[in-house]
Amino acid sequence: DPYHWPLLIYLLLVCLYPFASSCAHTFSSMSARARHLCYFCDYGALSLYSLGCAFAYGAYAMPEQWVSGVWHRYFVPAAALNSFICTGLSCYSRFPELERPRLSKVLRTAAFVYPFLYDNIPLFCRLLLCFWNKSPWSDAVVGYCYHLLFALLTAFLFTSHLPERLAPGRFDYIGHSHQLFHVCAVLGTHFQLEAVLCDAGSRRGWLRGRLPLPGLPGTFGTAGLALLGNAAIIGAFTVALPRAP
Repeated sequence: DPYHWPLLIYLLLVCLYPFASSCAHTFSSMSARARHLCYFCDYGALSLYSLGCAFAYGAYAMPEQWVSGVWHRYFVPAAALNSFICTGLSCYSRFPELERPRLSKVLRTAAFVYPFLYDNIPLFCRLLLCFWNKSPWSDAVVGYCYHLLFALLTAFLFTSHLPERLAPGRFDYIGHSHQLFHVCAVLGTHFQLEAVLCDAGSRRGWLRGRLPLPGLPGTFGTAGLALLGNAAIIGAFTVALPRAP
C-alpha cells in the first residue's frame, strides 16, 4: 500500500541507526582510522534517521492547517538537504577534536540539534495548538510528548557528561552518561514509533481525502538519493583522514 511507504522508510532508518552505533562502538578500537570511519558511518546513520522522521511526520503527523501547503510539499526534500549538512558537519567535527575539543563538541551538537528542531516543527505546532485551543490530547500527541521528553534527556546526557563528571572512575562500566544516552535515545524512538503508528491509523481516512498517495520518486527515490549523498560525504571525509590532525 503506497500509503505506508513513508512508514516503511522510517522503520528501515530507525533500524539503521542503532545498528550503525553498535558497529561503531564494537569496531572503533581497531585503529585510529577505523575509529573515525566507524563514527562517520554512525553520524550518517543518525542523519538518515532524521530524514526518516521527516518522512513519517510529513506523511502522518502534519498539523491539519499545514496539510497540502507549500511547506508541507517541501518538508521532506528540505530534510534530505539537512541530512547532508548534518553528516558533513558532524564528520568535520572529528578533525579539530584534539586541538579544539570544545569547538568539536559544539559543531557535533549543532549538527544533530538542527535537524531535530526542523523535523519536530510539526509536533511543536500540534502541541501548541492543543494548549492554545484546549483540545483533547490524542494518544499520538501524548506519545510525541514522551518522545520529546526523552530527546531532551538524551541531549542533556550528551552535553553534561553526568554522572561520571561528579565521580570520575566510578561509572566507567555501568551508569556512564553515554550508556544512559543510548538508552534514552532508544526509549524516545519507541514512543515516537508508537505515536507515528497511532497517527497513521487514526488519520488515514482524513489524510487520504486531502493528499495524493505517495509515489516512488518522492519516497524511495528521495531516500535512495539521500543515502548515496551521505555515503559520498562519508567517503570524502574518509579520503581526507590522512591529512587530519
